Amino acid sequence: MCLIVFSYRQNKDYPLIIAANRDEFYKRKTKTLDLIEENPLVISGKDLESGGTWMGINRKTKKFAAVTNYRDPSKIMDDAKSRGIIVSSFLKKDEEPLSFLERLKKEKDIYNGFNFILGSTESLYHYSNINDQITQITPGLHAVCNHLLNTPWPKVIRAKKISQKSFESEDIVESSLEMLKDDKLYKDSELPETGMGIEFERLLSPIFVKSETYGTRSSSVILVDKNQNIRFKERAFLEKGLLKDTEFFIS
Repeated sequence: MCLIVFSYRQNKDYPLIIAANRDEFYKRKTKTLDLIEENPLVISGKDLESGGTWMGINRKTKKFAAVTNYRDPSKIMDDAKSRGIIVSSFLKKDEEPLSFLERLKKEKDIYNGFNFILGSTESLYHYSNINDQITQITPGLHAVCNHLLNTPWPKVIRAKKISQKSFESEDIVESSLEMLKDDKLYKDSELPETGMGIEFERLLSPIFVKSETYGTRSSSVILVDKNQNIRFKERAFLEKGLLKDTEFFIS
């Protein structure tokens, strides 16, 4: 993922609401949201080049996980292990988040920079191999893109602002999918300096990214209600403007 905004223990009916966009090169082969063949308990998309995923849920444990890249081109390793493997590895096991994170810390340097969100309505955590800190997430509205959790980049500030209305709407899923289409651009003076150059900073700055070769490939929303019933919807953006909606209900 390249943007995750989520409400944790704020909505009286839905203790966990997640809305996220996955940005990727259009040519990268991807399987849209589905049951994973090697472990049908896992519902996620799949990166067909590395085998990992960007976001998913385990139907049995009701645990969720997602990853975003940390943007720093000066520290990219060509031989790094795919960050999507972190998500799929956690979802395939019935392991407590803290136990998994302690193991992940020991191998943090084999990955390029990342943010990892994992857990459930009972306990939710953030970990980044950049600051090497495990943080238990407190109730509230949070967002992460390609820096650390709640870093006030323009898209993070805007996503948190406009998602407040979406997350309290009558139809949270459709309202959140609409929110994730936001393509507002920002002044150059507002943009972060990550080493990509100003043209790329502009390109990557909106909630919904689009260009000739790279952009938002899918938008996803997960609702977990107070009875642990889960609704997971993905809207994939295919070639020639086609959309593919996939939805799962877990009780």
